[in-house]
Amino acid sequence: MLRPEEHLARIDPVLRPLIERIGPCRLRVERSQEPWRALVKAITSQQIHIKVAARILERLSAVIPEKTFPDPEDLLGLDEATLRGCGLSAAKTAAVRDVAKHSLSGLVPTRRAAHRLSDEDLIERLVQIRGIGRWSVEMLLIFTLGRPDILPVGDFAVREGFRITAGLETQPKPRDLALLGERWAPYRSTVAWYLWRSRDGRLKSDETQGRTPRTAPNAG
Repeated sequence: MLRPEEHLARIDPVLRPLIERIGPCRLRVERSQEPWRALVKAITSQQIHIKVAARILERLSAVIPEKTFPDPEDLLGLDEATLRGCGLSAAKTAAVRDVAKHSLSGLVPTRRAAHRLSDEDLIERLVQIRGIGRWSVEMLLIFTLGRPDILPVGDFAVREGFRITAGLETQPKPRDLALLGERWAPYRSTVAWYLWRSRDGRLKSDETQGRTPRTAPNAG
């Protein structure tokens, strides 16, 4: 049986050179991470450099010394000054608390419960939370739950990766890329990984580019 990237290279001459240049897909899934924690990380990382986000998460991890990371009850029990002191903005502090609240209420499912829900069910459910949009849930689906058929067309770096790969002058619009991407099912998460990697070798580091740094640590 062909691996996803082998199948994609066979059916799509646009993707084939990219896949051959990058090599095997090394997308990593954090299979032990609970969804609520992935959402906290996503909120923390929004619109900031990957290294800054890592420092904030390190400070947050140190707030409860006897635990590797505060659990939802801890996050709700911490005062705003403590969370702000870790480097979270006021908006992110409110969003992190909302994730914690909805984790305890059951709106944010456990990992086991999440496996019983479809991709769109999870997106519809989790975007109700403050600070969580479709992109954040798509990252959860790819990198925490290991869903194989997610193409985050709202991601600037995915669209830019396709522009580079296809030799286009301008990026495709999200709707157009979604239509194009139908041919890549059921392996669209693999395509997303390669499009994130499309600039490898062209730039010194992905860390300066849009949203790619928030996924690159898991992408291998």
